[in-house]
Parts: sequence; C-alpha cells; structure tokens
Amino acid sequence: MALPLKPPVLPQLARSRSALPGGDGWAFEPKWDGFRCIAFVDGGAAHLQSRNGRDLTRYFPELRFAAGRYVLDGEIVIHGEGHEEFDLLGQRIHPAASRVAMLAEKTPATYIAFDLLARDDDVLLELPYLERRAALESFISDPVELTPMVRTAAEAEHWLREAEGVIAKEAAAVYKPGERVGMIKVKRVRTIDAVVMGWRPGKAENTVGSLILGLYDEAGKLHEIGHSSGFTAREKRELVGKFGPYETGERGSGEPSRWSQGRELEWVMLRPELVVEVSFDHVSDGRIRHGAKVQRWREDKAPQECLLGQLDA
Repeated sequence: MALPLKPPVLPQLARSRSALPGGDGWAFEPKWDGFRCIAFVDGGAAHLQSRNGRDLTRYFPELRFAAGRYVLDGEIVIHGEGHEEFDLLGQRIHPAASRVAMLAEKTPATYIAFDLLARDDDVLLELPYLERRAALESFISDPVELTPMVRTAAEAEHWLREAEGVIAKEAAAVYKPGERVGMIKVKRVRTIDAVVMGWRPGKAENTVGSLILGLYDEAGKLHEIGHSSGFTAREKRELVGKFGPYETGERGSGEPSRWSQGRELEWVMLRPELVVEVSFDHVSDGRIRHGAKVQRWREDKAPQECLLGQLDA
C-alpha cells in the first residue's frame, strides 16, 4: 500500500480510572465492545489490523470503506438490541472461509471510526486530538460510522449507564502509537445480588478459587450466569469451611468454551441458600464475562429474589 503509515501501527491505549476527569481540556467518547482495529485504506483496498498487529482482513469481508488513501483508528462491532454482540465477533476468528462468509452475511459487522491517523501523504499523529477529530468529521462517510464525541463529563455520564463506559481524551494530546498516554477509560461498573451455586477449587490445596453464581428466572429455575474471583489468600482458605455445611455432595461442570481455554471446569455444588453482591462490567449472551468481584455477603436477601432481570438493568 502506498500510504505514509504502514502496518503494523499499534493503537494508542487508555489508562484505567474510576471516575471521569473534570476541566475543559478533555473530550469524551463512548467505549465500544468490539475489536480495536487500525484500518489502512488505499484506493479500493483495505487492510485491517488488530490492536496486537495481527491481520483481521479475512475475517470481516463485508466491511467497506470509501475509496481514498487514509488510515483510521476505530472499532469493529456487531450491533445488537441496544448493545454490541461481542461473542458474535469472536465467532469470526475461524479458519474456514466459508463459515466466515456465512457469518458476515448473517451477522454483519460495522466499523466505527474515532481517529484519523493519516490522509493522502500526510501523517496526522503530531496534531492535537481536536484537530484530528475535526479532520475526521469532515472526512468520514458511509458505510463507516463516526463515534459520538462531547466536551464535558456531564454530557458523557449517560454512557456509564447505557454503553460499555467512556473514553476521555486530552484535547491537546498527540497520538502515540502503542503508549498509554493522553487517554483515560472509565468502564461501566454494575452490581447484582446473585445466588452462590457452588465453588471451584483454587490452585492451592483446600482453597476456593472462585464462586459459581446463579440467578432465577420468573419460573423459579436457577441459571448459572458466571463466576466471581478476587479473594485474598486468607479468604480462599476460610471459605472452604464456610461452604462445608452447604455442600450437596454433587459436582457441577461448565460447558467448554473459548473462555475457559482448557482449564478445569468442575465445581462443588452448594444448596442455593447463600447470596452475594458482586460487581462486574460486562454481560454477553446472558452471562457475566471477564469475571466479577465480590463486594459483600447479603444475609438479608432471599435467594429467590435474585432474578435474571438484573442483567438487563
């Protein structure tokens, strides 16, 4: 490709924070639940590169870009009902071209642009973010989508409830490929009360590695919705004794998936009498992904009150 930037170009990354920054020197965008992607476009050809420098082009044949010579930073997403379908993206990483083509037609992806890194023969990395954003707004066209942007934290707050979170960018920051500078991410953090269905042993003997969490549907059936982690070494030992009186003598097992990566999935089943409040930041296909963190035990909460509807809130 005859472009002033050539792959691989690693994307600029964000530092994690718990709250949005204040002041006038920031711009705010929604955080998307997809694959970060640098798009290199030369004429009618496009090369799609992952955040780690890998070639994604063959997995998303349906993505189209306006003809020209430019480089975009953005996200590949599959839009669902009010959220992005991250699990469907994962299904695209498949060796069979026929399967990729079938999925591209059945669940087409979209490219959402949030930065312009090069245009024609000009590299824009040294321009301040707001100048790159203005260039992107005047340049981008269908079928590529332009991510929304606002200038105050107050205007961005709703993305902490309705999207995956917020990306805050320093208005005057230049683009530093591969570096965690000039950007802050604040993830959407949610809490639910869940039933402890069981526990999975830890790596050390006689310790708890994680809790198996469940929620009831309206018919009274208990569904496994994920697991928790994040206990201290002392808590991992003490929980074995706490759970002893509730053990049923049965074992449960999770269905193998790409998330488990071959790890042991068997767990010790408990009577559904314990309730715990957990925090998490992501739900996909009715399950908590990326784990959850225990906040407190809810002795005051009846297990039957822990309903699946909490995941939709």
